[in-house]
Order: sequence, then C-alpha cells, then structure tokens
Amino acid sequence: MALTNRPRVLVVDDEVAFRNAVRASLAASGFTVEDAGTGGDAVSAVLQRPFDLVLLDINMPGMSGVEACQQIRALAPRMGIIMVTVRDAEEDKVEALEAGADDYVTKPFRLRELVARSGAVLRRRQPNTGEASAILEAGDLRMDLDRRRLWKAGARIPLSPKEFELLSFLMKNQGAPLTHLKILRTVWGPECVSDRPSLRVYIRRLREKLEDDPARPLYIQTESWIGYRFSNPLDPNSSVGHDEDE
Repeated sequence: MALTNRPRVLVVDDEVAFRNAVRASLAASGFTVEDAGTGGDAVSAVLQRPFDLVLLDINMPGMSGVEACQQIRALAPRMGIIMVTVRDAEEDKVEALEAGADDYVTKPFRLRELVARSGAVLRRRQPNTGEASAILEAGDLRMDLDRRRLWKAGARIPLSPKEFELLSFLMKNQGAPLTHLKILRTVWGPECVSDRPSLRVYIRRLREKLEDDPARPLYIQTESWIGYRFSNPLDPNSSVGHDEDE
C-alpha cells in the first residue's frame, strides 16, 4: 500500500503484545506509529501532537474506548478513528459509530485488513480543497446529483425521490459503515429514527434495481444489527455481502 507523507497513527490498546504487532505491521506499510495503553493516555497524546488516525480498542480499563472516542472526536473533528472490538459485540459497534468512529474492525482480524481499513478512512478524511463533485461513481454505477439521475453500465435506472436520497447518501459515504439511526435521521428526518421497516423496504428495492444478484449484493451490504455499508465492487478490499437484515 503506497502512502505519501507517512500518516501518523496512534494505536491504543491495553495489551502490549497487540500494540507491538499492529505497530510493526503499520510501520512496514508506510505509517508513522505511536502507541498508548489507556484511553486517558490517548486523549493526552492527541492534545499534545497531531495524528491522522487513531486505532482505539473499545474494552479497556479506566476510560472506555467509546468515551475516549467521544473526547478525541471533540478535540480533532477531522481525525480518523477506527474502533477495535471483540467479535459479536454488536452493541459496542453501534455505540462506537454513534460516538464518532469512522469504522471498526473485530478481533481477531488480519493485519492486512486493518491496513486496508486504515487507508480507506484516511482517504475519506482528506479535506476537499475544491468544489464537491456532482457526479458519484462506483463500479458500473454513475449518479448525477444535479440532474438526479442514475445509470448502470450506461443504462438509465429510474429511482423514486426517496430512493435517490437514500442511495446518494450511501454513495457519498462509500466504504463507511452507517447505522440505521444515522441513515434514518439523515434521509427520513429525526421524527422517523425508529422506522427501520421502511428503511429495509427501500434497501430491498434499491438492491433489486442495482444488483445483478440481490441475494449477494455487491453495492449495498448489510452490517448485521448495525446498518449498511456502500461498497465499490471494483475495490479489492470490498467483500460480498448479503441481503438479510437482523
């Protein structure tokens, strides 16, 4: 993975062996890495010097990873944050994303996956110095935000207004896990944050229009019990999802 200017990463975990393994892998992939053993130490480090990305364990003694995430996000709104969780801790994942995390990985994980996720978060967090593009593209999809039109492999795909709003929000956040709450709050409004059945219906409709096989979606993937993630099938780091919700 080629990265320029050696992004600065802070690895936060109470297990020394874990910190050392992650530190060595990230350093070999072009990152400048520091580490901390507690959430409090992480917040102090962020106060003292800038980082591009923080890898933050959720379950730590003292200050929890979620609390540390909230404080770091308040201190550095543009800093990337990836939470590290234990497998099946779905409530932790939702809580972390709502606290301001950009993504999460579950233990045990492959270091190669962690490096890929780190690079993706850094790219999404890069400041946009120009005007936002009115064209969104992923795989065979091309969306014109100004004309409110969508094409797949050059063929026009008709969308209802709500389908367009939902898909454009997903595509604008390509690669990021989005909770049900965040999607409903943004696309439907704060008064509809509990209306998950409607969200599932619209996701199913979009998959029927976009996917070659809606049962194995390449674009709109389910994050079980959490929400959805829009993926680019041309991205080698994307994985094949499914159409089942919790």
